[in-house]
Amino acid sequence: MALPDIGGQAPAFTLPNQDGQDVALGDFAGKNVLIWFFPRAFGNN
Repeated sequence: MALPDIGGQAPAFTLPNQDGQDVALGDFAGKNVLIWFFPRAFGNN
């Protein structure tokens, strides 16, 4: 998958939040969104 252009639209995606619930980028359509990625420091293996 190619990286999006700066200022372009992000591709649709769904990821789990800190509580394990799925959150889709489309849930925030029409709003400004800040995506903060923080790898799990304490693995839940």
